[in-house]
Amino acid sequence: MSQSGIPARRAAAYLLDQVLGEARLLSELIGGGALNRLERDDRARAQRLATETLRGLGRADALLSNYVERIPPLPVQNILRLAVIELCAGGAAHGVVNDAVTLVAKTRQHASMKGMVNAVLRRVAKDGPTMWDTMPVPALPDWLREPLVAGYGDKVVAAMEVAHFAGAPLDLTAKGDAAALAAEVGGTLLPTGSVRLVEAGRVSGLPEYNAGTWWVQDAAAALPAKVLAPQAGERVLDLCAAPGGKTMQIAATGATVTAVDDAKSRMARLEENLTRTKLSAELVTMDMRKLTGEWDAILLDAPCSATGTIRRHPDLPFAKDGSDFMALINLQARMLDHALTLLKPGGRLVFCTCSLLPDEGECQIDEVLKRHPDLTVDRDALALPGVDMGWITEEGGLRLRPDYWADKGGMDGFYMAMLRKPA
Repeated sequence: MSQSGIPARRAAAYLLDQVLGEARLLSELIGGGALNRLERDDRARAQRLATETLRGLGRADALLSNYVERIPPLPVQNILRLAVIELCAGGAAHGVVNDAVTLVAKTRQHASMKGMVNAVLRRVAKDGPTMWDTMPVPALPDWLREPLVAGYGDKVVAAMEVAHFAGAPLDLTAKGDAAALAAEVGGTLLPTGSVRLVEAGRVSGLPEYNAGTWWVQDAAAALPAKVLAPQAGERVLDLCAAPGGKTMQIAATGATVTAVDDAKSRMARLEENLTRTKLSAELVTMDMRKLTGEWDAILLDAPCSATGTIRRHPDLPFAKDGSDFMALINLQARMLDHALTLLKPGGRLVFCTCSLLPDEGECQIDEVLKRHPDLTVDRDALALPGVDMGWITEEGGLRLRPDYWADKGGMDGFYMAMLRKPA
């Protein structure tokens, strides 16, 4: 990492400007090379600073309101937010404040505000760390909070917000013995068989990374493939497959898997993951709605709002506004209908989304059963080790929430259900 903190802090401020000012996602910014000019450690620091600031944005703004009479222009506001997060996390006041002042001084339009920034942050450095832990957990924006409260009630949504604010540990899926992997990496074996690391550090530096004996996958995201329960020799179709966690799970069972996705860049990552883990799959880059053929079992991880992943992606509530909900819901229904045409008689299909919205989960299953009354929902498939039967919903799906396993570090929000086609 460079001796100065300026490069990482400048890059973090840029990321915030793009997310909060241009409604761009961190994943597209970083994947598009926004941090490529930085040294590796500075890249990691910039990404961490931006992520932590977005996660604590509500608290940072509430604290700043005590010292700032008028909200400054967004670039200055974001520099202040970054500094507040660092100061309240115990960052050295001298370096944090000086770098924030320097960054403002170097802006073309707002250099005159450096005195204000210096004065505000010196007061924050004095009082902020004591105030921080007494402040409310940041709330989700109204566009998302309102439909979630309608679906779950305010108490549950408040618990979700606590989980979002806490962030997420790193979960691994083992290609083989999960208990042995937990011992190897110093992790905890979760009830469902995933391995959890609280302080993981750099992923590629973990034991057995190059050997390919595991891959990163949230514990909730690992369950749809387990519900599908692919068997050696079966022909299994993984739709919307990239970056490939579920593809690798299926391949590791000995099933013959065809992985389909329409994004070339994401399929390239899937291919890299298969190479590292020494697993094989047929890769097809195309719109799954144009696919023909028949398979024994299908896993459809449909495009969705991704609202279940906010623990890991706190930029999502700020980069989106819910305007794409209806288009996504309609797309999921069309994909589900087409996927059913690819299923052999007597075959099974798992539909899943990493969404917290019932319209992208429970409601989709209710509606597909109306359109295809010959289908049945297999509740028994959900009886997996570690799965709480209280998570099974009225229509027979599995609803996972970030506030579940609160004492273990939570899980992503997910929905899944197994559909069976008549023989």
